[in-house]
Amino acid sequence: MIDRLEKEVDMLERHLQVLKMVIENEPIGIVKMSNETGYPHHKVRYSLRVLEEENLIEPSSQGAITTETTHEFVDDLDDKIDDIVEKLDGMKIDSIAEVEG
Repeated sequence: MIDRLEKEVDMLERHLQVLKMVIENEPIGIVKMSNETGYPHHKVRYSLRVLEEENLIEPSSQGAITTETTHEFVDDLDDKIDDIVEKLDGMKIDSIAEVEG
């Protein structure tokens, strides 16, 4: 049950790291991203595809670039992550035991 969540979080971390590289270095290609992150090409390519499907990046002849919606997504990201962390904190079994005890 938790293993799937861990895998999703790891994948999200990779997607966000790839997005951050695009924001900081646009245009940037798969080979450079793979070399700098240590992720294999196929994982970088998958992250780029996911980010493109979310309309956060788009391909160009020189490499991936940001879109009009990228900065709005980034602006909202910290609040969304904070909300998820708060929800996960509330799920801890020891916090339930403290309330009941």
